[in-house]
Amino acid sequence: MNRTEFIIATAIILFIAFCLGWFANWLIHRFTRVSQSDIGELDKMAQSLHEAEETRDQAITYLQQREAEITNQLSQTEAELRAAMDGLRDARQEAEELRSYIERQNAG
Repeated sequence: MNRTEFIIATAIILFIAFCLGWFANWLIHRFTRVSQSDIGELDKMAQSLHEAEETRDQAITYLQQREAEITNQLSQTEAELRAAMDGLRDARQEAEELRSYIERQNAG
């Protein structure tokens, strides 16, 4: 094999190696490439996730406001209950005093 044949054989081998490398690269990118429909679907999913997060945040805010309202209402109801119980206690005490006064008047 003379020098010219060696150069030609080396050039052919390098060209074949280049073609195989390019083909392998093309295959890898062909199978791993994301299609436009997949990108559209990912965009829809991202939008849905964003809307769900906003809805969740609104629900949390509503629940916190509702909890504050209910806690306030409970405090007011407890205060009214304490006032009613105090009034009932006073009324019972006054009724008992009136009974004992009446009994003393009837006995005396």
